[in-house]
Amino acid sequence: MAEKILTMKLLKEKYGVCRLDKTELIPKWAQSCQFFSITRTSDELSIVCSEDNIPSDIKCEKDWRALKVEGPLDFSLVGILASISTILAQKGISIFVISTYDTDYILVKNKDIDNAISSLSDEKYEIIY
Repeated sequence: MAEKILTMKLLKEKYGVCRLDKTELIPKWAQSCQFFSITRTSDELSIVCSEDNIPSDIKCEKDWRALKVEGPLDFSLVGILASISTILAQKGISIFVISTYDTDYILVKNKDIDNAISSLSDEKYEIIY
């Protein structure tokens, strides 16, 4: 059997990607999740967190699943995201990526997650649950 390229872990929860006004304070509901990401730019405040925590009046896109690239990854590694995104793009699967100091998280719509896992597995990525 060929050696696996990387191991990825499917996180259990479903996530939402939220857009708030650039001047808003970081809300408490976003910070109470096990996994969340907050980015402020000159245009917006973007929050990714468990969809169960998102109030109904918040502009968001729900029903995302997350594949965590098991790390930590060395900063000198090249092409990890390019490889994953190419495999998924060839299957018509769009992604939303969050990168941290140690690793990357690939968010895929729940309707596409089985196809994404199958496609990555076919290309020698190991997926754990």
